[in-house]
Amino acid sequence: MVKPPVGMVAVIQFPGSNCEYETMNVIRKTGLGCGIFRWNQLEELGDADPDAFVIPGGFSFQDRVRAGAVAAKERVMDLVFRAAVDGKPVLGICNGAQILVESGLVPGRDPGRIEAALAANHVPGRSGYLSSWIFVKAGPGAGKAGPWLSALGDDPIPLPIAHAEGRFVFSDDGEADEVGALVYCDHRGRVNGEYPENPNGSQGNLAAVAGMGGNVLAMMPHPERAFGIRHLPPWIPGKWGDERKRAWSGNRLEDTPGPGALFFESLLRYLERGE
Repeated sequence: MVKPPVGMVAVIQFPGSNCEYETMNVIRKTGLGCGIFRWNQLEELGDADPDAFVIPGGFSFQDRVRAGAVAAKERVMDLVFRAAVDGKPVLGICNGAQILVESGLVPGRDPGRIEAALAANHVPGRSGYLSSWIFVKAGPGAGKAGPWLSALGDDPIPLPIAHAEGRFVFSDDGEADEVGALVYCDHRGRVNGEYPENPNGSQGNLAAVAGMGGNVLAMMPHPERAFGIRHLPPWIPGKWGDERKRAWSGNRLEDTPGPGALFFESLLRYLERGE
Protein backbone atom coordinates (compact mmCIF):
# COMPACT_ATOMS: atom_id res chain seq x y z
CA MET A 1 0.00 0.00 0.00
CA VAL A 2 1.37 3.40 -1.01
CA LYS A 3 1.68 5.81 1.88
CA PRO A 4 -0.17 9.08 1.18
CA PRO A 5 1.98 12.22 1.03
CA VAL A 6 2.36 14.38 4.11
CA GLY A 7 1.11 17.96 4.00
CA MET A 8 1.15 20.32 1.05
CA VAL A 9 4.19 22.34 -0.03
CA ALA A 10 3.77 25.18 -2.52
CA VAL A 11 6.68 25.92 -4.85
CA ILE A 12 6.29 29.50 -6.12
CA GLN A 13 7.20 30.04 -9.78
CA PHE A 14 8.16 33.54 -10.88
CA PRO A 15 8.99 34.59 -14.45
CA GLY A 16 12.63 33.51 -14.70
CA SER A 17 12.48 30.70 -12.12
CA ASN A 18 14.40 27.69 -13.45
CA CYS A 19 14.54 25.21 -10.54
CA GLU A 20 10.86 24.77 -9.79
CA TYR A 21 10.37 21.32 -11.31
CA GLU A 22 13.42 19.62 -9.78
CA THR A 23 12.49 21.23 -6.47
CA MET A 24 8.96 19.86 -6.68
CA ASN A 25 10.27 16.42 -7.67
CA VAL A 26 12.62 16.07 -4.69
CA ILE A 27 9.94 17.31 -2.29
CA ARG A 28 7.59 14.63 -3.58
CA LYS A 29 10.30 11.96 -3.37
CA THR A 30 10.69 12.88 0.29
CA GLY A 31 7.07 11.90 0.90
CA LEU A 32 5.54 15.37 0.94
CA GLY A 33 2.69 16.66 -1.14
CA CYS A 34 3.77 19.42 -3.50
CA GLY A 35 2.55 21.60 -6.34
CA ILE A 36 3.90 24.49 -8.41
CA PHE A 37 1.96 27.75 -8.26
CA ARG A 38 2.70 30.67 -10.56
CA TRP A 39 3.24 34.08 -9.01
CA ASN A 40 -0.18 35.25 -10.27
CA GLN A 41 -2.24 32.22 -9.15
CA LEU A 42 -3.29 33.93 -5.95
CA GLU A 43 -6.77 32.41 -5.73
CA GLU A 44 -5.53 28.88 -6.40
CA LEU A 45 -2.75 29.30 -3.85
CA GLY A 46 -5.17 30.60 -1.25
CA ASP A 47 -7.55 27.69 -1.85
CA ALA A 48 -4.68 25.18 -1.50
CA ASP A 49 -3.76 26.62 1.91
CA PRO A 50 -0.22 25.13 1.84
CA ASP A 51 1.53 23.92 4.96
CA ALA A 52 4.90 25.23 3.73
CA PHE A 53 6.38 27.31 0.92
CA VAL A 54 9.54 27.00 -1.17
CA ILE A 55 10.80 29.75 -3.45
CA PRO A 56 13.22 28.08 -5.88
CA GLY A 57 16.31 29.29 -7.68
CA GLY A 58 16.55 31.04 -11.01
CA PHE A 59 16.59 34.63 -12.25
CA SER A 60 13.21 36.09 -11.31
CA PHE A 61 12.34 39.02 -13.55
CA GLN A 62 15.86 38.75 -15.04
CA ASP A 63 17.40 39.93 -11.73
CA ARG A 64 16.59 43.50 -12.73
CA VAL A 65 17.43 46.26 -10.24
CA ARG A 66 18.82 43.66 -7.79
CA ALA A 67 18.41 39.91 -7.66
CA GLY A 68 14.99 39.22 -6.11
CA ALA A 69 14.00 42.87 -5.77
CA VAL A 70 11.13 42.85 -8.29
CA ALA A 71 9.69 39.48 -7.23
CA ALA A 72 9.67 40.63 -3.60
CA LYS A 73 7.12 43.32 -4.53
CA GLU A 74 4.66 40.90 -6.15
CA ARG A 75 1.33 40.30 -4.40
CA VAL A 76 2.06 36.60 -3.92
CA MET A 77 4.75 37.56 -1.43
CA ASP A 78 2.08 39.20 0.74
CA LEU A 79 0.52 35.75 1.05
CA VAL A 80 3.89 34.15 1.80
CA PHE A 81 4.61 36.92 4.31
CA ARG A 82 1.37 36.26 6.21
CA ALA A 83 2.06 32.53 6.24
CA ALA A 84 5.56 33.13 7.64
CA VAL A 85 4.21 35.41 10.35
CA ASP A 86 1.74 32.65 11.25
CA GLY A 87 4.68 30.28 11.71
CA LYS A 88 4.50 28.24 8.51
CA PRO A 89 7.87 27.02 7.14
CA VAL A 90 9.26 29.05 4.23
CA LEU A 91 12.44 28.18 2.34
CA GLY A 92 14.17 30.35 -0.25
CA ILE A 93 16.92 28.75 -2.35
CA CYS A 94 19.44 30.99 -4.13
CA ASN A 95 17.22 33.46 -6.01
CA GLY A 96 14.51 32.48 -3.53
CA ALA A 97 16.84 33.52 -0.72
CA GLN A 98 17.36 36.87 -2.43
CA ILE A 99 13.58 37.32 -2.65
CA LEU A 100 13.17 36.57 1.07
CA VAL A 101 15.84 39.11 2.00
CA GLU A 102 14.27 41.74 -0.27
CA SER A 103 10.86 40.97 1.30
CA GLY A 104 12.10 41.69 4.82
CA LEU A 105 11.43 38.12 5.98
CA VAL A 106 15.09 37.45 6.72
CA PRO A 107 16.29 38.03 9.35
CA GLY A 108 12.83 39.38 10.15
CA ARG A 109 13.43 41.12 13.47
CA ASP A 110 11.12 43.85 12.19
CA PRO A 111 9.08 41.88 9.62
CA GLY A 112 8.81 43.68 6.29
CA ARG A 113 11.83 45.90 6.89
CA ILE A 114 14.92 45.10 4.83
CA GLU A 115 17.61 44.38 7.41
CA ALA A 116 20.25 42.59 5.32
CA ALA A 117 21.51 42.37 1.76
CA LEU A 118 22.77 39.77 -0.66
CA ALA A 119 25.55 41.63 -2.42
CA ALA A 120 27.74 40.72 -5.37
CA ASN A 121 30.30 37.98 -4.77
CA HIS A 122 33.66 39.39 -3.83
CA VAL A 123 36.87 37.68 -2.77
CA PRO A 124 40.46 38.71 -3.56
CA GLY A 125 41.20 38.09 -7.21
CA ARG A 126 37.72 36.83 -8.05
CA SER A 127 34.23 38.26 -8.48
CA GLY A 128 31.11 37.68 -10.55
CA TYR A 129 29.11 34.52 -11.12
CA LEU A 130 30.38 31.38 -9.44
CA SER A 131 29.25 27.77 -9.88
CA SER A 132 31.03 25.31 -7.61
CA TRP A 133 30.72 22.64 -4.91
CA ILE A 134 31.26 23.88 -1.37
CA PHE A 135 30.88 22.56 2.18
CA VAL A 136 28.59 23.94 4.86
CA LYS A 137 27.80 23.08 8.45
CA ALA A 138 25.30 24.18 11.06
CA GLY A 139 25.93 27.74 12.24
CA PRO A 140 25.17 29.49 15.55
CA GLY A 141 21.57 30.17 14.52
CA ALA A 142 20.83 26.65 13.28
CA GLY A 143 18.94 25.66 16.42
CA LYS A 144 16.18 28.11 15.55
CA ALA A 145 15.60 26.63 12.09
CA GLY A 146 14.23 23.22 13.07
CA PRO A 147 11.71 22.97 10.22
CA TRP A 148 14.61 22.93 7.75
CA LEU A 149 17.72 21.82 9.62
CA SER A 150 16.73 19.27 12.29
CA ALA A 151 18.04 16.31 10.24
CA LEU A 152 21.45 17.83 9.46
CA GLY A 153 23.59 16.72 12.39
CA ASP A 154 27.07 18.11 13.03
CA ASP A 155 29.00 16.87 10.00
CA PRO A 156 29.92 19.23 7.15
CA ILE A 157 27.94 18.54 4.00
CA PRO A 158 28.71 19.23 0.33
CA LEU A 159 26.26 21.29 -1.73
CA PRO A 160 26.50 23.11 -5.06
CA ILE A 161 26.26 26.88 -5.42
CA ALA A 162 25.50 28.92 -8.54
CA HIS A 163 25.11 32.65 -8.01
CA ALA A 164 26.56 36.10 -8.61
CA GLU A 165 24.95 37.91 -5.66
CA GLY A 166 25.30 35.58 -2.70
CA ARG A 167 27.29 37.59 -0.18
CA PHE A 168 25.24 38.10 2.98
CA VAL A 169 25.88 41.56 4.41
CA PHE A 170 24.68 43.01 7.74
CA SER A 171 25.31 46.31 9.47
CA ASP A 172 27.52 44.62 12.08
CA ASP A 173 29.17 41.25 12.68
CA GLY A 174 27.06 40.53 15.75
CA GLU A 175 23.92 40.36 13.63
CA ALA A 176 25.55 37.87 11.27
CA ASP A 177 26.59 35.60 14.12
CA GLU A 178 23.12 35.61 15.67
CA VAL A 179 21.14 34.52 12.61
CA GLY A 180 23.69 32.34 10.80
CA ALA A 181 21.97 29.00 10.15
CA LEU A 182 24.67 27.56 7.86
CA VAL A 183 28.29 28.62 7.50
CA TYR A 184 30.82 27.81 4.80
CA CYS A 185 33.64 25.50 5.86
CA ASP A 186 36.06 22.90 4.47
CA HIS A 187 35.33 19.16 4.33
CA ARG A 188 36.67 18.76 7.88
CA GLY A 189 34.35 21.46 9.22
CA ARG A 190 37.02 24.12 9.66
CA VAL A 191 35.95 27.73 9.09
CA ASN A 192 38.71 30.07 7.95
CA GLY A 193 36.85 32.81 6.07
CA GLU A 194 39.10 32.54 3.02
CA TYR A 195 38.40 31.56 -0.58
CA PRO A 196 37.54 28.88 -1.66
CA GLU A 197 36.01 27.73 1.66
CA ASN A 198 34.10 31.01 1.76
CA PRO A 199 33.34 31.28 -1.96
CA ASN A 200 31.73 34.72 -2.10
CA GLY A 201 33.08 36.77 0.81
CA SER A 202 29.86 36.41 2.80
CA GLN A 203 29.96 38.18 6.15
CA GLY A 204 30.41 35.71 8.98
CA ASN A 205 30.94 32.96 6.36
CA LEU A 206 27.15 32.75 6.07
CA ALA A 207 25.63 30.33 3.57
CA ALA A 208 22.11 30.51 5.04
CA VAL A 209 20.23 32.82 7.38
CA ALA A 210 17.25 32.00 9.59
CA GLY A 211 14.39 34.45 9.87
CA MET A 212 11.26 35.13 11.90
CA GLY A 213 11.02 32.46 14.62
CA GLY A 214 13.29 30.11 12.71
CA ASN A 215 10.54 28.92 10.35
CA VAL A 216 12.02 30.96 7.48
CA LEU A 217 15.33 29.98 5.91
CA ALA A 218 17.19 31.79 3.13
CA MET A 219 20.05 29.69 1.74
CA MET A 220 22.35 30.24 -1.23
CA PRO A 221 23.43 26.60 -1.87
CA HIS A 222 21.07 24.32 -3.80
CA PRO A 223 19.94 21.28 -1.74
CA GLU A 224 17.71 20.03 -4.57
CA ARG A 225 20.82 19.57 -6.73
CA ALA A 226 22.39 17.26 -4.14
CA PHE A 227 19.27 15.26 -3.29
CA GLY A 228 20.78 11.95 -4.41
CA ILE A 229 24.26 10.64 -3.71
CA ARG A 230 24.67 10.26 -7.48
CA HIS A 231 24.55 14.05 -7.81
CA LEU A 232 27.86 14.41 -5.97
CA PRO A 233 31.03 14.54 -8.08
CA PRO A 234 33.42 11.59 -7.52
CA TRP A 235 36.17 13.77 -6.06
CA ILE A 236 34.13 15.03 -3.06
CA PRO A 237 36.17 14.31 0.11
CA GLY A 238 35.01 13.50 3.62
CA LYS A 239 32.08 11.49 4.93
CA TRP A 240 29.81 12.10 1.94
CA GLY A 241 32.56 11.29 -0.52
CA ASP A 242 33.08 7.97 1.27
CA GLU A 243 29.33 7.32 1.16
CA ARG A 244 29.31 7.96 -2.58
CA LYS A 245 32.16 5.48 -3.10
CA ARG A 246 30.27 2.83 -1.11
CA ALA A 247 27.10 3.47 -3.08
CA TRP A 248 29.00 3.22 -6.37
CA SER A 249 30.74 -0.02 -5.41
CA GLY A 250 27.44 -1.50 -4.21
CA ASN A 251 25.52 -0.38 -7.30
CA ARG A 252 23.33 1.89 -5.14
CA LEU A 253 24.04 5.26 -6.74
CA GLU A 254 20.48 5.65 -8.04
CA ASP A 255 18.63 5.08 -4.77
CA THR A 256 20.97 6.40 -2.05
CA PRO A 257 19.97 9.79 -0.58
CA GLY A 258 22.47 12.63 -0.75
CA PRO A 259 23.13 15.53 1.62
CA GLY A 260 20.50 17.76 0.06
CA ALA A 261 17.78 15.33 1.12
CA LEU A 262 18.39 16.27 4.76
CA PHE A 263 16.70 19.65 4.36
CA PHE A 264 13.50 18.15 2.98
CA GLU A 265 13.56 15.30 5.49
CA SER A 266 13.66 17.97 8.21
CA LEU A 267 10.48 19.50 6.79
CA LEU A 268 8.83 16.06 6.62
CA ARG A 269 9.60 15.46 10.30
CA TYR A 270 8.25 18.88 11.20
CA LEU A 271 4.96 18.44 9.34
CA GLU A 272 4.46 14.86 10.54
CA ARG A 273 4.68 16.01 14.14
CA GLY A 274 2.27 18.86 13.47
CA GLU A 275 4.48 21.30 15.37
